[in-house]
Amino acid sequence: MSTKALSRVNEMFPDLFEDFFKPWNERFTGNIWGKMLTIPAVNITENDESFRLSLAAPGLVKDDFHINVEGNMLTISCEKEEEKEEKNEKMTRNEYNFTSFERTFTMPEDVEMDKIEAKYENGVLNLMLPKKEEAKKPMQLKNIKVN
Repeated sequence: MSTKALSRVNEMFPDLFEDFFKPWNERFTGNIWGKMLTIPAVNITENDESFRLSLAAPGLVKDDFHINVEGNMLTISCEKEEEKEEKNEKMTRNEYNFTSFERTFTMPEDVEMDKIEAKYENGVLNLMLPKKEEAKKPMQLKNIKVN
């Protein structure tokens, strides 16, 4: 028996870039640079009925996400811009923050594409990817006679 699972596309590239910029990020901990180079963590679980994908993305709102399915590719992306201005008698302070990421996953053939649901709550984006009915049925064992 085998278990099909969602897989990440270009899995090595985020790690490659994170490792390359790691010394830079460590110098600017808490700075905008650390936020720009962060890719949200994802957990993928499977049960008999569906796959569940949970993406940790605190500080966003549901309208910040763009979720697309093209063929068997599921893409989750986000772009968020924030600008803050603080003025007092002696100074003006402007802050600009841009957060962006994109994650792409290859979905198994047994996902019911038209019934995928997404919900953002408490900083976590949850996607439910229901399985097709034929995928929910237990595999039948077939014995083959050796001649």
